[in-house]
Amino acid sequence: MKQATFSTEVGDDFSKFDDDGRIKRTGTTLTASAHIITAVIGSGVLSLAWTIAQLGWIAGPIALLAFSVITWFTSTLMADCYRSSDGKRNHTYRAAVQSYLGGYKILLCGIAQYGAIVGVSIGYSITTSISMVAMKRANCFHKEGHESGCHVPNNAYIIANGVIQIVLSQIPNFHKLSLLSIVAAVMSFAYSSIGLSLSMAKIAEGGHPETSLTGVPIGDDMSSMHKMWNTFSALGNIAFAYAFPQVLVEIQDTLKSGAPENVVMKKATLIGISISTIFYMLCGILGYAAFGNDAPGNFLTGFGFYEPFWLIIIANLCIVIHLIGAYQVYSQPLFGFVEAWAGTKWGESKFITKEFQIGDTFSLNLFRLVWRTTYVISTTVVAMLFPFFNDFVGLVGAITFWPLTVYLPIEMYISRTKVRRGSFAWVWMQFLSFTCLIISLLAAAGSINGLIKSLASYKPFHSVS
Repeated sequence: MKQATFSTEVGDDFSKFDDDGRIKRTGTTLTASAHIITAVIGSGVLSLAWTIAQLGWIAGPIALLAFSVITWFTSTLMADCYRSSDGKRNHTYRAAVQSYLGGYKILLCGIAQYGAIVGVSIGYSITTSISMVAMKRANCFHKEGHESGCHVPNNAYIIANGVIQIVLSQIPNFHKLSLLSIVAAVMSFAYSSIGLSLSMAKIAEGGHPETSLTGVPIGDDMSSMHKMWNTFSALGNIAFAYAFPQVLVEIQDTLKSGAPENVVMKKATLIGISISTIFYMLCGILGYAAFGNDAPGNFLTGFGFYEPFWLIIIANLCIVIHLIGAYQVYSQPLFGFVEAWAGTKWGESKFITKEFQIGDTFSLNLFRLVWRTTYVISTTVVAMLFPFFNDFVGLVGAITFWPLTVYLPIEMYISRTKVRRGSFAWVWMQFLSFTCLIISLLAAAGSINGLIKSLASYKPFHSVS
C-alpha cells in the first residue's frame, strides 16, 4: 500500500506531517471513544429486548456481559498490535494481520473484514429505512388509531438513504469523520434513552407481561426446534451488537502523536464498550420487562409503543441520523483499501489519482466518486431484496464475530509477544477462541434458518411495513 512521503520542496511545512509522512493525526480519547460508540451502539441495541426474550432472565444478561468482556479483552490485544515490533504503524486491520501473521490469514482477514463491512452496510440500510417508515407510521397511528394497518412501502426509504450515503461517501477518510461520529454518538444516546424511558413508563403502567427465567416457553406457539433456532439467532444478534473490532485499527490510526497510541486506545475502548454495555443491559432487560415474551424484534419500530407519538418520531429520527453516520464509519476501511489498491496498480492514471479542488475545503476524485457510488447502490439494492432485520443482523454478527473479534486478535498478540505454545496463557486463549467459534457457528445456523423461513413467503422489492 502506498504511503505519503515528505516533499523536499523548500517551504514545505513539516509540522503538518507525522513520523510516517502522513498528514498529522488529530484524534483524542474523546474522538476515538465517539468513533467506538458510533460503531458499537447501532441497530444491534434495537433487537436486545427480543434477544433477552429468547434467552430469558438468566442466560440473556450473562450472554450480553460475556460478549462485552470478550470484545473488550480482544480489543486491548488489538491495540497493542497497532505498531509492529520495529515501531512501524499498521494503518489498517489487514496491515496489522500482514505484519504479524501473513499467509492465508491475510486472506481470511480480508474476506471476513470486508464481508462484515458490506453486511453491516446492508444491515444499516435496512434499519435506517425501517426507522424512516416508523416515523410515518407513528403519525398515521396517532391520526387513524392503533388498529389501523398504516402499511408503508420500505423501498422508497431505502433508496432515500442510499442517496444520502452517496453524498456522504465522498468524505475522503476517517480523519474527516470526527464531527459526524460525535453527532452520531449523541444520537445513539438519545434514542437509547428514549427507548429506556418508554420501557420504564410501560413497566410503571402495570399489566405484568409474561416473562421467564429461560425465555419464551415451549408450547403450542413455540416448538422445541423453533426455540433452539431462535436461541442461536439471538446469540448472533448479540455478536452483531458488538461488531466493531474490524474498524478498531482504523480508529486507532486517527490518534495524534504524543501519548502511546495503544494506551490511549485501551482507555477509549474501555470507555466505549463500558458505556455501550450499560445501555445494552438497560435496553435489553427493561425492554423484556416491558414487553415480556412478546417483545418485538425492533423495540422502537415494532410498535410496542404508540404514544407519545412525537417521541417515537424523535427516537426514530435519532436512529436515522446515527446509522447514516455509522454507515460511513464502517465503510471507510473498505473504501480506503480499494482506493489504495487502485492507486498502487494504476498510479499514473489521472482518473485514479487527480483531485479536483472545489472551494477551500472540498476536493473531488473521479475514481472515488464512481467506486463509492457503485458500492452504495449495490448495498441499497441488496437491502431492498432482503429487508429482514433480526435474521440479517444475526447472520452478519455470527459469521464475523469469531474471525475478527476473537481469532485474529489472539493470534496477532501471540505472535507479537511470543507466547509459548502449550503454556497456560496459550491454552486458555485457544480455548476461548474455540468456544467462540462454536458459538458463532450455532448463531449462523440459527440466522440462516430464520432467513430461509422469511424468504419462503417474501416477494423481492415489495417490502411493506
